[in-house]
Formats: sequence, C-alpha cells, structure tokens
Amino acid sequence: MKTLDYLQLDPKKTEKTIDGLQKLLANLQLYYTNLRGYHWNVKGVTFFEAHEKYEEYYDDTADKVDEVAERILMLGGTPAHNFSDYLKVADIKETGVVSDAKEIAKQLLDQLKVLLAQEREILEVASDADDEGTIDLMTGFITDQEKIVWMLTAFAS
Repeated sequence: MKTLDYLQLDPKKTEKTIDGLQKLLANLQLYYTNLRGYHWNVKGVTFFEAHEKYEEYYDDTADKVDEVAERILMLGGTPAHNFSDYLKVADIKETGVVSDAKEIAKQLLDQLKVLLAQEREILEVASDADDEGTIDLMTGFITDQEKIVWMLTAFAS
C-alpha cells in the first residue's frame, strides 16, 4: 500500500498540491540562498542585529524546505533537489551582493510576497483535496511569514 491509501487522500487531487509544493520548494531554496548572502554581506550600523536576524531567518527557512520536501514525499511525489531544476521554475531570483540592511529588507519583502501568494494558492488546492496536513503546514508558514513582513515593514519605514 501507498502512504496516500492510509492518509485516505485522492491521488488525482493531490497532484496539483504536489506541483504547488514543488514550486514552493524551489522558491524556498532561492529565498534561503539569498538569506545566506544577506547574512554574509550586510554592513553598517545595524550589522549585529541584522546579521543575527538573517541567520534566524535562514535557519527557519531550512526547516521549511525540509518540511515541504517531506510533505511532497508523503503525498507520493519526489522532491526536486537540483538547483538547476529550482532555477527553472522559481519566481524568486538569485540576488547579487547586497550590504545595506534597508535594501535587504525591501528585497526580503518582495520575496516574501511571492512565497505568501504561492502558499495561499497551495492552501486553496489542498483544501479542494481535503488535505488537512498540507493546509496546516501552509497555515503555519503564512502565520510565520506575515509576522516577518510586519517586522521588516516596520524596520524599512
């Protein structure tokens, strides 16, 4: 038997969820990589706070990447793992070296906007498939990221 048999989810309905999760995985991987660059390259009077905060963000994102990949496996898919594959489908793009914390905040807000929109799409598709596990995962991601948006917006003002 397959995992979906025990989860009692319709394989046809979960295909759209898997597709959405694959794209989210790609975007999260680019977001993670960008966060590492921001962490390494930030400079200025806010260096200590920003450097520490970006590390917190990329650690959290690494956990999210793992959760998305595991969810894809639970639903019967195979998570992409090559960066070349991520670059083909991701809406988030690689950034160059950015050192200014306010510019980093703006770029992070733009990237979070992409993630939030995609997570809401997955939430809708998963709801149509009665996939409470994915719904719960996306709801948690959205809650976490909305708080980051609020904080970055306050910082960038």
